[in-house]
Amino acid sequence: MALNLAHQIGALSGTQIPAEITNGEQPSSATATASAVWKAPKANLRCSTPPESVTPPMLTPPLTPRGAGSRSPLMSPMLRPDLSAVCQAYATLSPLETAEDVEEATAWKEGGKKEVKKGVPVFVMMPLDSVTNGNTVNRKKAMNASLQALKSAGVEGIMIDVWWGLVEREAPGSYNWGGYAELLEMAKKHGLKVQAVMSFHQCGGNVGDSCNIPLPKWVREAMDKDPDLAFTDQWGRRNYEYVSLGCDTLPVLKGRTTVQCYADFMRAFRDNFKHLLGDTIVEIQVGMGPAGELRYPSYPEENGTWKFPGIGAFQCYDKYMLSSLKAAAEAAGKPEWGSTGPTDAGHYNNWPEDTAFFKKDGGGWSSPYGEFFLSWYSQMLIEHGERILSSTTSVFEGADVKISVKIAGIHWHYGTRSHAPELTAGYYNTRFRDGYLPIAQMLARHGAVFNFTCIEMRDHEQPQDALCAPEKLVRQVALATGAAQVPLAGENALPRYDEYAHEQILQASSLKIDGSSDDREMCAFTYLRMNPSLFQPDNWRRFVAFVKKMNEGKDAHRCWEQVEREAEQFVHVTQPLIQEAAVALAH
Repeated sequence: MALNLAHQIGALSGTQIPAEITNGEQPSSATATASAVWKAPKANLRCSTPPESVTPPMLTPPLTPRGAGSRSPLMSPMLRPDLSAVCQAYATLSPLETAEDVEEATAWKEGGKKEVKKGVPVFVMMPLDSVTNGNTVNRKKAMNASLQALKSAGVEGIMIDVWWGLVEREAPGSYNWGGYAELLEMAKKHGLKVQAVMSFHQCGGNVGDSCNIPLPKWVREAMDKDPDLAFTDQWGRRNYEYVSLGCDTLPVLKGRTTVQCYADFMRAFRDNFKHLLGDTIVEIQVGMGPAGELRYPSYPEENGTWKFPGIGAFQCYDKYMLSSLKAAAEAAGKPEWGSTGPTDAGHYNNWPEDTAFFKKDGGGWSSPYGEFFLSWYSQMLIEHGERILSSTTSVFEGADVKISVKIAGIHWHYGTRSHAPELTAGYYNTRFRDGYLPIAQMLARHGAVFNFTCIEMRDHEQPQDALCAPEKLVRQVALATGAAQVPLAGENALPRYDEYAHEQILQASSLKIDGSSDDREMCAFTYLRMNPSLFQPDNWRRFVAFVKKMNEGKDAHRCWEQVEREAEQFVHVTQPLIQEAAVALAH
């Protein structure tokens, strides 16, 4: 059987793309190994010499005659003529595996010395509606073409939201994994790893939410009967994105606590997909709040309640949170502090200096009462994370998967003293206090990964009147995770396809802080998000080059111009597949 497009792309990327076999045909043996084709050269290829002095790869190198059985698949006479030159070019970019490489790989498989892999693996977020309300894969043809394209580009894997509101929708303990079983098998077929997000929040009402998936029907019914199960602000507005953490330990959901519900859901996931854990499913990201992030729903976009860059509002006015606040105040010997949260902290769309609580001089945030309240409010969030992580690590013990937690990148008003938007979200971070170190230390206690957003942003791109500082925030988080010795992973907060954003991600993921030269890098980066725009020709070309650079690592002696030339060749060859993915996703 002649090489099809899947084999051709697989050969170029150095990863074998499984092709669908029809009509009883046997799979083709014409495949290429990653080490033979896509491995970075060991020679120093910095661009310090003029382009014309660099010897280009030989497109038609002299070949030693071989028998048919040992002929390189890249030089196969069955290869389409228009692809042969490109395949030969890729084949000559790097040497074949050395005996040392083979020994290292064998040792690792046999439990010996672990091979140290440089670079930051790139995952891509799937569309939020990848699984339909009918529990099937949405736009299956588009999904198949897209996954093949991503694998061909050198992407490590994909991130999938596993929605509580879809799987356990009708009744407690009744799980329908239909669409997810099919989607995970598709990922396995294409050789992609999976970060599975246990999404215990509703979809809809946050930045980038393109569909609506509410909490399970029986959970919403319980919230209708007891509205205090929902987070509540000082004006009585209820938020139904996520069950209030104030009732984590109370059996308020058909005799179970919310944490027990989450643990049972994850246990059912583990049991149903145990054959994929550690091989295809390599990470479990456990949702802990709105948008899957460990935070309070302090800046809800739904119905225009909050708009960037407002400070948000405290979410501690349901009866369960107030009961905890009262107990904490009494324990502190200040019962008068336990009846309510701050009443002078402004409204969702105020700025810090508009409020008595957050203003820089004499603001309530720095008073004894403010310090008591903010300590309690942030500690409630950390304890929520502790409870869920304890359950998560117990459920997945021995499953050979990473556990991760997502933290929001709240960068607006970061340049103020009070950091008001971070405080309302539950991060007790001010100019005089590190709010991310306690979170990192909590994650470290459970061996979890600290996943952080806004990696693509630069300070000057954001409104300076709102004193936005995403770069400074990312630096602070990198220092906190380093001090706590917890792995750091990243995401971009908003869709970006430009090289300027890619360069910022490359810089941030290298974790080069104050000129440090240690080996620490982000353990992974997840790109938001797979959609038709990603597969537009220019965007796709830039993305392919970006993935290649991320895979190279911060110490790679590679000429980026050469990487971009390789990407150009690759995009040209894969154009039919990319067009198919873009068209299919758009319908």
